[in-house]
Amino acid sequence: MRAGGVLFFSAFGLWLLSIALVLVAGSRPDMHAADAILVLGAAQYNGKPSPVLQARLDHALALYDVRMAPRLIFTGGVGAGDTMSEGEVGRSYALKHGVPDSAIMVERAGVTSAESVDSAAALMKKAGLTTALVVSDSYHMLRLELLVRRAGIRPYRAPAINAPIDLATRQTRWRYVLRESVLFPATAVLSGR
Repeated sequence: MRAGGVLFFSAFGLWLLSIALVLVAGSRPDMHAADAILVLGAAQYNGKPSPVLQARLDHALALYDVRMAPRLIFTGGVGAGDTMSEGEVGRSYALKHGVPDSAIMVERAGVTSAESVDSAAALMKKAGLTTALVVSDSYHMLRLELLVRRAGIRPYRAPAINAPIDLATRQTRWRYVLRESVLFPATAVLSGR
């Protein structure tokens, strides 16, 4: 019984640490000039960004406009029932906002964060790009930093400003934070390369 109690409290303590790390990573941007701005996809509706995706795109465009990086990389594949990839929606949005096509790269295959990051990193390496400002929601930053680093790219955290989930109810925000507090250690342990 004593060993079981120690194991339980150790696991609980590690989970609390994971929650703290998710919160800290999301609240502490790591803004540096980089080779590219890597934007993680989110839902889109027939070519129109969802509010979550639009917040990420707007933040990425603001970073691009102040010359934090010369390239934008949009990620995300085609979801069930969709006809366009999330990455293509990001590209279209950027073009409408005056970004030249030559400054845009698109990853169209990723369905998960890990798949999107791996495919985007392959595009970056082929183009000789080694650093990226990573744009997503704040709760997503810790795991993305791990995934991007594992893919061989130097990440800098750039959580989207005014992201709908950050502005949602406390209950909604905590649901995402708690989910990431489980996904981060699982990613760290199970998918190490």
